[in-house]
Amino acid sequence: MQTPPGSGAAPRYCRIAIEQDLLGGWTLYRESGTEGGRAVLKREVYLERDAALAAFEHARDAQLKRGFKVMITQGVDSIHG
Repeated sequence: MQTPPGSGAAPRYCRIAIEQDLLGGWTLYRESGTEGGRAVLKREVYLERDAALAAFEHARDAQLKRGFKVMITQGVDSIHG
């Protein structure tokens, strides 16, 4: 996700992803920052896939409300993760 470039300011970005770990848990990654600048990476661990998906959707919706636009999407290959 990315904000439209402003007048002279570098665009801000936000990357949100979930991944399954080797033990069956799920990790939500949220990275944000400015293009060419500093970035912040936050990580949250969930035991259930549904909880991780709900947190992902909540984080996505919050960024959309802040004016971010979706640039690249990648879906889940199967219903079992």
